Amino acid sequence: MKMICVVGGVAIAFALYLLMVALPSSRKHSRRLRSDAVSNLKQLHLALLNFDSDYGVFPDPSTIPDVKSTTGTTLSLGSGSSNELLRQLIAPENHEREKTFWARTASTPHRPNEILGADALNKGECSFTYVAGLSMHSDSAAPVLMAPVIPGTWRFDPRPFDGKALVLRIDGSVKPEAIDKNGDVVIGGMNLFDPRQPYWCGKPPDIKWPE
Repeated sequence: MKMICVVGGVAIAFALYLLMVALPSSRKHSRRLRSDAVSNLKQLHLALLNFDSDYGVFPDPSTIPDVKSTTGTTLSLGSGSSNELLRQLIAPENHEREKTFWARTASTPHRPNEILGADALNKGECSFTYVAGLSMHSDSAAPVLMAPVIPGTWRFDPRPFDGKALVLRIDGSVKPEAIDKNGDVVIGGMNLFDPRQPYWCGKPPDIKWPE
């Protein structure tokens, strides 16, 4: 009996050791994924500014005809998702790569294949939720791109980035925001997407979720 207890104790100690080793590794991996996503968001901010300089606003339904006319793109441009709207940043004269639109989340676990043309930003190749209808002249605190939002909701998935949401604002800042137990990011006592937030000026944000 004593031998069994000793063996059992050793097994428990070894399991605890493995857990202690795994936790820092898991946190390190999460931080790296978050760092990569932040870097991509900052690159997308520059792409949005360049697009605004050319077309007067960030990609939205109104810019589709001009993008087609100016670039001659044959990409499928639409307004039903962030994939469709952000394809305007990949049109020939804009040159963004698919990996810029990606972060490892539950719905986008695999890196894009970098095949453009008809396959550009296919389902699972864009990770960021996009708020349409903004420009560089919008409220500088307004969120424009964020992850990882649960599609069709205002809630965020806390798993990919160690309980944090990544939010790119008009001013180019990317701030990790805490996700509460309900999956909400709360700013000033209100949900990030609440129309009462000062930066939405009382108008519900036009949220486009990734496919």
